[in-house]
Amino acid sequence: MASPTPKYDEWLSAGQVQSASRELHDPPAFSALREDSFQRFLRLPLEPDPLYRGYGYFSNVDLRGLEPAPHGSPVPIPRPLPGAIQLVHDASGTRAHVPEHLRQAGVRFTSLEEVWSGPEADVHRFLRGGEEPTDRLSALATTVLNRGYVLELPDQLREPVRVQDLAVLSTAHEALSVRRSVRAGASTQLLLTEEVFSMAGAANGQRLYASSTDVDLGERAKAIVLTVHAPDLRTVSLYRRTATTGAASRLAWLWNGLGGFRTRSRNRTDLLGSGSIVDDLQTFFGAQQQSFDSSVDLTHVGTDTHGQSITRGVFRDEARGMSRGLVRIQHEARKTISFISEHAMLLSKGARSDTIPILEILCRDVKATHSTSVAPVDPEKVFYLESRGMSTSDAIRAIGEGFLSYVLERAPIAGLRDTLYPTLAARWDGREIPWRSEQFPILPELEVAGTELSPEWRFDAKLR
Repeated sequence: MASPTPKYDEWLSAGQVQSASRELHDPPAFSALREDSFQRFLRLPLEPDPLYRGYGYFSNVDLRGLEPAPHGSPVPIPRPLPGAIQLVHDASGTRAHVPEHLRQAGVRFTSLEEVWSGPEADVHRFLRGGEEPTDRLSALATTVLNRGYVLELPDQLREPVRVQDLAVLSTAHEALSVRRSVRAGASTQLLLTEEVFSMAGAANGQRLYASSTDVDLGERAKAIVLTVHAPDLRTVSLYRRTATTGAASRLAWLWNGLGGFRTRSRNRTDLLGSGSIVDDLQTFFGAQQQSFDSSVDLTHVGTDTHGQSITRGVFRDEARGMSRGLVRIQHEARKTISFISEHAMLLSKGARSDTIPILEILCRDVKATHSTSVAPVDPEKVFYLESRGMSTSDAIRAIGEGFLSYVLERAPIAGLRDTLYPTLAARWDGREIPWRSEQFPILPELEVAGTELSPEWRFDAKLR
């Protein structure tokens, strides 16, 4: 039984960290950062901002025996989608399939091993200048970093690029920490899906999945990053996603939390280029003892930028949720339009959620609004559906699914609600979503298109 108060010094030892550094062939620039991050992990607080320390849920986490350099057999994988880049991270390493026609068009893929053995300047660029972790969990993610890559799309690439990024946990006490650096050149189009699962029948014991994704968009670039988080209920997960936008570029962050035991995500987007647009859309479904802790930070720097953050969560049993959003409009960010919305639905007396929107406006010529609520399911809506012949449980389920669909229908992917429904239905029924060789729970080919609500998102071509 895990202790309510984590014993962090028992999760990792200095010897394990040094051994992993040697085994993963760290360059000097990262070896020092890894050891420094380990020391920070031991002493930093979980939450650096004292305003939020009373809201996080990280109890009953026990990662003793964590393996920073996991070993295991490759998991079975499906065939790559036609024309797509396929990346698979598991206990055996990272496997990459990059179609030859994309290589010839100038798409460049660099593995972590190649980054580590390359020039020191490339190492620092990959590490964002050696950024220092500011809290215990981000320090842990850096300490156990063991997978990663750089993906670069050249300017004026006419063909849309589809990337299928799969992470599969398969061994006990596994630590899988993946860092991605994605650069989309001017006028390029990218659809990247990150799908996280666990093998069926994996041994007991909590595991760690850490995901760090950095996206840089050139002028008029269009990118969508969709995450489907569906590991088993023994997985502790840490997400960090950052982006910078070029002039007239468009970015959509889509995050769907379904599985996992304790999950923390941190999103930060800097809207630098004039006329850039960012949508940050997140949904959570929590049951049993799950908890989700999400933070979204939209910083408007350039002029005439548009940003919106919409987060919705449904929680039942003893599940916990916390979402906080910050919209910051800098002094010179004139003609900014920004909106933040955080809403949660509680289906059980034991469920709890906190929503905290913040606006920091330093420029007058802007429009910024926010909305928030935490409430149980509306009994009048339940009664209405019951009067139409539905049972109480089916009525509550339909209302909860519709509550989450509000976000999914605003995503710039056609039919995303129907695509994700099987995984949501499995979690609603209390079933996990295991990675099995006979039936892989992966996303199919996806079409990027506008919706009636937001036709401006329609791209010039389909992304598959």
